[in-house]
Amino acid sequence: MSRSPFDPDFQNLPAEIPVFPLSGVLLLPGGRLPLNIFEPRYLAMVRDAIAGARLIGMVQPVEDPGEGRESPAAHRGSAPIYAIGCAGRITAFSETEDGRMLITLSGLARFRVLEELAPKDGYRRCRVDWSDWPGDLEPEDEVTGRIDRDRLLTALRGYFANTGLSGDWDAIQQTPDERLVTSLAMICPFEPSEKQALLEAPDLTERARTMTAIMEMSTLSGGESAGGEVRH
Repeated sequence: MSRSPFDPDFQNLPAEIPVFPLSGVLLLPGGRLPLNIFEPRYLAMVRDAIAGARLIGMVQPVEDPGEGRESPAAHRGSAPIYAIGCAGRITAFSETEDGRMLITLSGLARFRVLEELAPKDGYRRCRVDWSDWPGDLEPEDEVTGRIDRDRLLTALRGYFANTGLSGDWDAIQQTPDERLVTSLAMICPFEPSEKQALLEAPDLTERARTMTAIMEMSTLSGGESAGGEVRH
């Protein structure tokens, strides 16, 4: 996926960012995530982000603390979060008459939480490290054969049939590999732990392989997940 000329250079990514914990919500580099913001603390977060670098880190709360993958230093009284998230830049926003903000986050790069800072106006902030993912700000080269596309689409058909979802198959067939994998990973109603595994996959090939396995297992087990509107 192409990157915006307004995106920051990797070396200019900030050491501290606000973080937005949302279970089951995935942002990937190159993806776009619409959010409906209405809670006062998150309205304050968005206003501060717009006035600054326009960056917000999307993270997931840890549902099972025994997983051992939570961030190392949650602030007192805060729910633990996974150590790895993805930052997005606010590329569109609008205000509503009833006091909400509608924003779009465009995924930039993944980060590792080093330390959780004191909250500001109720929202959470972290000191982060970007060094493991310098390639996230570089566009992927579209190379045929990097993913097993036939197996992925077969798994997707079974997954859609099992969960009652539908898709425009003509559009899906024509979508380039990176955009297809990123879009499916973000919009499919996978479990939070599965979303985290997709986020942490090192590259496109491994992410596609992981997602294919998730869909095949879901189809075999007959399990269903339910998605919902992202509001906070």
